[in-house]
Amino acid sequence: MTPAEKLKSIAATRIMMLDGGYGTAIQAAKLTEEDFRGALDFTHDQKGNNDILALTCPAVIAGIHRAYLDAGSDIIETNTFSANRISQADYGAEHLVREINLESARVAREEANAAEARDGKPRFVAGAIGPTNKTLSLSPDVNDPGYREVDFDTMRDVYREQCDALVEGGVDFILIETIFDTLNAKSAAMAARDAAEAAGREVPIMISMTITDMAGRNLSGHTVEAFWHAVRHIKPLTIGLNCSFGADLLRPHLAALARQADTLVMAYPNAGLPNDLGQYDELPEHTAELIKVWLKDGLINIVGGCCGTTPAHIGAIARAVADAQPRAVPTPPVQTRLAGLEPFTMAA
Repeated sequence: MTPAEKLKSIAATRIMMLDGGYGTAIQAAKLTEEDFRGALDFTHDQKGNNDILALTCPAVIAGIHRAYLDAGSDIIETNTFSANRISQADYGAEHLVREINLESARVAREEANAAEARDGKPRFVAGAIGPTNKTLSLSPDVNDPGYREVDFDTMRDVYREQCDALVEGGVDFILIETIFDTLNAKSAAMAARDAAEAAGREVPIMISMTITDMAGRNLSGHTVEAFWHAVRHIKPLTIGLNCSFGADLLRPHLAALARQADTLVMAYPNAGLPNDLGQYDELPEHTAELIKVWLKDGLINIVGGCCGTTPAHIGAIARAVADAQPRAVPTPPVQTRLAGLEPFTMAA
């Protein structure tokens, strides 16, 4: 079976586990700027450049992967959320994008394979792609609404460089996550498809939107239903929500998506909202209890954690969902579904 076929067969029998936050775990390691920099020569301060650790402190990243796998994760993400040319420009590390992604994929693949060899349980690697710090849909200049810092073709090329390296590095899937701009996600999906085609192998796409306001929209203004209408042609392996405001506030929006999506739903919320110091106080057991509420309505096929979550959170969630039935994937009627900021279904 292909990785996608294998994942679908497992997801039909139980709720699967994604991993948790990487920034949280890296912060807990209390690394210095010298640790981030390693033996590489940079003109910029590297503190906070989590992606560069694949080159300078790979053992730290491998240890985080291992901790999540030991906690029950079936799927681990590569530590490549900002490993693209746009984001790495903040650190003067654009020239290392390919190397960062290759090495990150290698580290994750090795840990996933080692975990599978230990217990025979299939493990998967998702190549994580973040939204960058640019937007295709909105102007950064309030005095010039038509201005854009970047265009679609440039964004697609930026994502293509990252996807090529992740695919070459051996990921099973490409995860386009924390999507605040639907158009950014479309350019990433195009790049991911092109990279898989160039490599001559199937690399399914996972898509995860983030909600940026209490009305349930992303930054480009789409509701979750409109977002699904806008990306469903990609035929993603999974669709879902991540980050946002915590499991309790995510529930109604997740329910709206779960009713419509004819594919697997994956959700991984923050551990609540950060406190005044930017720290997350929500305990693992509390996060797990909030996610238990999702189970009553059959909202998820795959679950994990985002900002503020740790291996302890993933372990608690894994225990909470161990005996729960996975969401049944619906077969919606064939209709013309269009998306503006709101969903639109054309009557026959």
